Amino acid sequence: MRETASACLNDHMTIRVLDGDDPTTIDLLLPGFRATMAHDLPGDPPAPPALLARLLQRRRGTDRLVLVVFRGERPVGYTKLGMDLHADLQRAHGSFWVFPDERRAGAGRELLAAVRDEVRSRGRAEVLVDAPRTPAADAFAATLGGERVATNVRNRLSMRDPVPAVGETGTVRLVRWNERCPDELVEAYAALQSGVDAVVNGQARSAGLSVADVRIAEGEAVRAEHRQYAVAGLAPDGRMVGFSTLYVRDSPLADAGQTVVAPDCRRRGVGTLLKRSLVTWAAAENPQAVVLQAWNPQDNTAILALNRRLGFEPDQVWSTYRFPV
Repeated sequence: MRETASACLNDHMTIRVLDGDDPTTIDLLLPGFRATMAHDLPGDPPAPPALLARLLQRRRGTDRLVLVVFRGERPVGYTKLGMDLHADLQRAHGSFWVFPDERRAGAGRELLAAVRDEVRSRGRAEVLVDAPRTPAADAFAATLGGERVATNVRNRLSMRDPVPAVGETGTVRLVRWNERCPDELVEAYAALQSGVDAVVNGQARSAGLSVADVRIAEGEAVRAEHRQYAVAGLAPDGRMVGFSTLYVRDSPLADAGQTVVAPDCRRRGVGTLLKRSLVTWAAAENPQAVVLQAWNPQDNTAILALNRRLGFEPDQVWSTYRFPV
């Protein structure tokens, strides 16, 4: 743990760098995290420890930075940032939280200043942070030299309602698995993921994904008590043409993962077929899972249309803010 001290509004504050993979960090931040989720996402069930553990854990191909602002010995906010170690070396990307009862008292300014120092020391030029889209968030960013650069929509689907049927998709054969992709499919699974060249929340790009990388990512989910469900589509020649994943935990709220379809098979209903099969299967095996959430960029019209066909409805808008360091 590393600590820096500062004075703010006559209250003594400290900023500490904590280990996101340490269970004591989860225990320390969980009450404030739950209070923040209840305030900013009031329709959600209480956040389980496994959710915070998943958000804070270090991921494949990244460095993970967790900074916590304390007033005395009480945490009042934190940020978690991911930094790609291979491709995107200019930025850090994550989320920024000040607990509801501590807002507008200077903790956010102190935390952002510490974030900039830490990110600069790692040779990065900018930091991207996600937060609910509100006038207060826009004003905070503008005051401290930030700008809004992206908007993401959270879509939610009831897992207790029947998922609408989809049309014929030809001869695609469905295969499914939990936690660990079958050995005979894992190379194709890694190759299809490698076609997704994007950075999400500071995680490493999928380009060049190896079988070892897939196994590492599967282990990360298991350690955070998230059970993966996956459905893949195989063409008659055995080629994997798409897959869809989601994660369940000890909570009514489940998370959508990725839905990827090979470029030459898109606009044929393959993605919709895969995701419908996936949701139906996971819902049948997990009576505790009531709602599936999916976070999508506002300009990703293809995935938004797919989700609408399955009955997802938007309920939250979040923004990504960029701050130079």
